[in-house]
Amino acid sequence: MDHGAHHNGHNGSVSSTEMPGLSIERSGYQIRDVSAPGVVGEDGTLSFRLTGPGGVALTEYDTAHDKDLHLIVVRTDGAEFRHVHPNNDGDGRWSMPWRWDAAGSYRVFADAVPTDLGSNVTLTSTTSVAGNLVPRPLPPESAVATVGDFTVTLDGSLGVGASSTLTFTVTRAGRPVETLEPYLGAYGHLVALRTGDLGYLHVHPMGEPGDGITKPGPDIEFMAAAPTDGTYLLYLDFKVDGRVHTAEFTVTAAPAAAPGNATAGSPEPEHSGAGH
Repeated sequence: MDHGAHHNGHNGSVSSTEMPGLSIERSGYQIRDVSAPGVVGEDGTLSFRLTGPGGVALTEYDTAHDKDLHLIVVRTDGAEFRHVHPNNDGDGRWSMPWRWDAAGSYRVFADAVPTDLGSNVTLTSTTSVAGNLVPRPLPPESAVATVGDFTVTLDGSLGVGASSTLTFTVTRAGRPVETLEPYLGAYGHLVALRTGDLGYLHVHPMGEPGDGITKPGPDIEFMAAAPTDGTYLLYLDFKVDGRVHTAEFTVTAAPAAAPGNATAGSPEPEHSGAGH
């Protein structure tokens, strides 16, 4: 498996002009023909096509985090997050059964490594779902998120322009969870979205199962760098007892204080989650 090809999470800064997930096209690669059920509660299919330079169907992918393609779907207010893996139907088309749980405007992110490019592209499109829209306010910042009977605590601050360490600690009924199961080649998976434009950072934990160093909990560590200051939504996927859970946090990214200046307390997050 190739963990390194997937993104910009490990090596530090990402300029705002390079931030993924803001366009249907990048380097000649495009997401096209996004189709999904149009109303809440309707069973159907979510499908789309990926094409390469010249509009040729994209059919060859390098595996990244155990999958050829990662699909992130989230409402534009940050609610209703899903991280899924559709079926490759050939000829550049991907699909999977789909039902919307809530109305609104949604962003669809296709995250993959085209073999002929050799590096990650994150392409995005928008789709609308009819129904009674109930907007969700931005969750308040908190260092603690609750998902089911798990509590996840975040230690660390999301820095701007340079990598910082984010440590998530998973507990259940007050006891550390030391039986995290491998998920996508690691013990956790993190997606960060910038509020407003939903600019996309897809980072990966430090270490991996079987490396002789990384333990299966309770801590999951990531190196991450925000390209700009502002508010970000973090979605942490982790797997226990065969089920994937998603803990959600809201954090503020700010430049590091200059040496000798007082530092503010760590920006913090919030909660929420659902197994996929």
